[in-house]
Order: sequence, then structure tokens, then C-alpha cells
Amino acid sequence: MRLLRKMRVVDDSEDHSDVALVGRALAGDRGAFAALVGRHYDLIFRAAFRWCGRRSDAEDIAQDVCVRLPRALATWSGQGRFESWLYRVVLNAARDAGRKQARDGRLRDAWAAEPVQDPDGSEEDAAIARLWSAVRKLPPKQREAVTLVYGEGLSHAETAEAMGCAEATISYHVHAARGRLKTLMEEEAA
Repeated sequence: MRLLRKMRVVDDSEDHSDVALVGRALAGDRGAFAALVGRHYDLIFRAAFRWCGRRSDAEDIAQDVCVRLPRALATWSGQGRFESWLYRVVLNAARDAGRKQARDGRLRDAWAAEPVQDPDGSEEDAAIARLWSAVRKLPPKQREAVTLVYGEGLSHAETAEAMGCAEATISYHVHAARGRLKTLMEEEAA
């Protein structure tokens, strides 16, 4: 976020669509890039946080996405929603962070074992934290599908676009995840 404060903001009279901002950012317009990141930073951080459940790791992932984004923008075809493509970038960065932690000798399942931070203490928030902790124990594809469909509110079609697979595959992952989550939640309650 500190990086965003240092970048200038785009003039309000200019076109602010994602397509226009990407085009201008690719042409070297730092203000357009700052506007694009500013517009989508909450999405980047939120998806990273749902993936790992730890604020410090989510901040690292979000920072990594912001560093990768200038080069990655060239890979966006302009087809489909920019947010769907951006979710893919965030998920790739989260996977890379998980692999790096595994290589560094940290437990691969550390994110799954740690409860979500910052609950306000209510019983409902504690239950949601337990559920997201269980989500992080799912196999990667199921975890991604559940995170995007239920955590981010994407449709199965949008999730399929973000994950680069068929919509039917997303339906399968979500269905399998529901069964696995039920088992995980029952095991935790016992």
C-alpha cells in the first residue's frame, strides 16, 4: 500500500476502464498503472488472505502480485473480465509463496493449521474462521474453486476463466470440496 501512495493518480477526465488503464500502463503510463492497482488492490489482498489466512503472508503475496503485474499485464488478452485474469495472477503468486515456504523448510500445511486472524470475537466469526481454516486444508484446485466461488462470489464460469479450466471442472471441484469440508468440520467438532 505504501507503494501506491507514492504513485500519482490518473486525471479524472481520462478513460478509467480496465482495458484503457491496461493499455496505458503497457505504454508506460505510471499513473494508469497506479490507478489499476489502486482499483484492484483490495481484490488482490482479499484473495491472498483467503488463500493463506495470515495477514503478513497475504501482504507479501499482494506485494509480489504488484511487483509482477507490470510484466504480467502483457499476458492479458483483453478478453473476459480483467478481475478473472487478476485472480489467476493472485492464485499463482499464492501457490509460489506456498512452494517457497515448503522449500524453506516451513511446514507446507502451516497456512491450513493457522486460524484466520482478526476475528472480532463473535461466535459467527469464529465459525467462519474455522471454515476458512478447513478450506485451506483442501487440495489446491478445490481450495481455489471454493475461494473464488464462495469467498469472492464469482460464478462457476468466471472461476473457470480464472483457473483456466472448464466450468464443469469447477462444479466438480466445488462438489468434492463440499463433501471434504463436511468431513473436516465433523472431525474438528469431535
